[in-house]
Amino acid sequence: MTEKELFEMYNKDVYRTCYYMLHHAQNAEDVCHDVFITVFRQDWRKVEYMKTWLMKITVNHCLNFMKREHASKQREKRLFMLTPQRTVDPVDQVAQHAEESELWEQWVQELPEKIRSAILLRYMNEFSLSETAETLEVPLGTVKSRIYKGIRLLRKKWEKASKPHQKGEVYSETYGRKIVSSSEK
Repeated sequence: MTEKELFEMYNKDVYRTCYYMLHHAQNAEDVCHDVFITVFRQDWRKVEYMKTWLMKITVNHCLNFMKREHASKQREKRLFMLTPQRTVDPVDQVAQHAEESELWEQWVQELPEKIRSAILLRYMNEFSLSETAETLEVPLGTVKSRIYKGIRLLRKKWEKASKPHQKGEVYSETYGRKIVSSSEK
């Protein structure tokens, strides 16, 4: 069998697999082309189960392509986030967002180190739970527990900051002090 015969025999199967994995015709064509280049560089004439071997190479090429695409999109997203954006928001909203952002940053920094690292990897770096577990070298359940605790602690801080006075109290903006209700006297 020649390389041309091999290509003609399996080209449609390889392309179809690439297309169903990548959902994009041009990317499927490119990866299909790369698969056959890889195959022709190997000692493919000695392979016993050609279609199985070819499909394994195809799937691996598709997975590698998807990883590269994901990494590229993540870099693009980070670059966009780091690039100063022009804002059309009123100055008071910009100032409020900046204050809230600083407040959240402070709260995250106040979290215990193990919980903070899990939260930052998961939400700031957009790691999956398993990637976070692998990075921290802890079991998946531990990562889930730390993230749950972190979210719970942050939620408590948010609720506390959102409610400046206790039930039954009235805060006087004019005098800047608490007025005790008649039921507390």
